Amino acid sequence: MLDYSPSPTAPAPERVARSVALLERRGYAVSPARLASLCLGGPVSEPDVRWAAAAEGLDIVGGLVVTPSSVARVESMSSRTRGHADHAGAYIAMTQRFVRTLVAFAPFIRSVWIAGSLASGGFRETDDVDLNLVVDDGHRHLAYVAVNVLGLLHALAHRSKPVDDLTRRPVAPRLMTANLILERSQLSPLARTDEGMAFELLVSEPLYGVEIFERIIQDNPGLLDHFPQLAAKRAPHALEPAPRARLPRWAFPALADGAARRLGKVAWRYMQWTRRHHPEALARVAFVRETMRPYTLFDDEATRT
Repeated sequence: MLDYSPSPTAPAPERVARSVALLERRGYAVSPARLASLCLGGPVSEPDVRWAAAAEGLDIVGGLVVTPSSVARVESMSSRTRGHADHAGAYIAMTQRFVRTLVAFAPFIRSVWIAGSLASGGFRETDDVDLNLVVDDGHRHLAYVAVNVLGLLHALAHRSKPVDDLTRRPVAPRLMTANLILERSQLSPLARTDEGMAFELLVSEPLYGVEIFERIIQDNPGLLDHFPQLAAKRAPHALEPAPRARLPRWAFPALADGAARRLGKVAWRYMQWTRRHHPEALARVAFVRETMRPYTLFDDEATRT
């Protein structure tokens, strides 16, 4: 826990409204109690959320705080909340097992966090599991290939998993996904300390390399201006004991990252090709990539969606 005193922030109603908008851009909504803990600028009380919702013209429908334009999507958002309650525990345990294998065979991966819907509280069984990684310099594409190769082998054992347009694949479902990959030299300072990046860290669940996750927050105090809650961030799902490497780091020289980039780019294009008849899936991928810039891989005009 960091010793941090937040600077003055905007009034609670404005912060609540901005928090709801931030959540909805990512495709989900939360209860007043959950929103109170996730509020931009620091936690507020649940009564303050309800008062702010009325003051800012927000709606509380189906137990979720939403903007009027999202009322029609409440049932879809509610189904995510229900799905998370039903399936998150099993998928977190599955991800812990996968990450143990991943870091054992890819020792250049120094930190792994659960991200996306499984971390934020909106996981459905059709979703894949998003992972954020910190890797040694010059190993970003090697990490991408490692996640995808081991992820495919892992998915072969889960071919009966429900899928949607984002996770459907010909051989096995898309199950484990590299969402954000950072090199260690990119951490201090981060290129971005805006509210979007701060929120990404706030809802992430560190599994491995928790000390690196904590160092990111400590070395980038601007993140705390958006979410002071990061100063008290915990890691309840951290792997204990930490996995041990089975292969030496010298077996993965940075020179191999160029070949991994070429291989990964082919895999990326293939994944986009499988979504060619699903514009909503392509739009969702494009949105996620936009939120990750400037850290996205294969980010050139030939591969943007």
